[in-house]
Amino acid sequence: MKVSTRGDYASRALLSLALHGGQDGPITVRQIADRTGLPQPYLEQILLALKGAGLVRSKRGVGGGYVLARDPSLITLAEIIRAVDGPITLGDFVEPHAEGACDHEGRCALLTIWHRVGEEMRNLLEGFTLADVVAKSEVPSPGQRDAG
Repeated sequence: MKVSTRGDYASRALLSLALHGGQDGPITVRQIADRTGLPQPYLEQILLALKGAGLVRSKRGVGGGYVLARDPSLITLAEIIRAVDGPITLGDFVEPHAEGACDHEGRCALLTIWHRVGEEMRNLLEGFTLADVVAKSEVPSPGQRDAG
């Protein structure tokens, strides 16, 4: 599985909201774009998808912007990826023993393995929350530790 650009951008946008949200209210798309280096027009589309998935809420008008819909500890990386990319799979393979999948030599054995690898990827992404990523991003770099 390759995390798409859309999945990466969605994860980075939500990380920005988790790092800066709640301090001064909603965060604008422009602020997120400036902090993350993401292109604003594409970011707007991604935030709409994340809103549709119930991961962010928006407020219109002056002082408007986006906030996380739930606590970062309740949002997994798998949810973020699914919100913008759909189901997490290793590829476009059918499940073993479905739709004649095993009609060709070796195909069923490999489909069983690909299916298991896909499950492992989903489980791994389900195991990381946005709060975990926030904690990893707040670890000071070696130069910052010496400065204090």
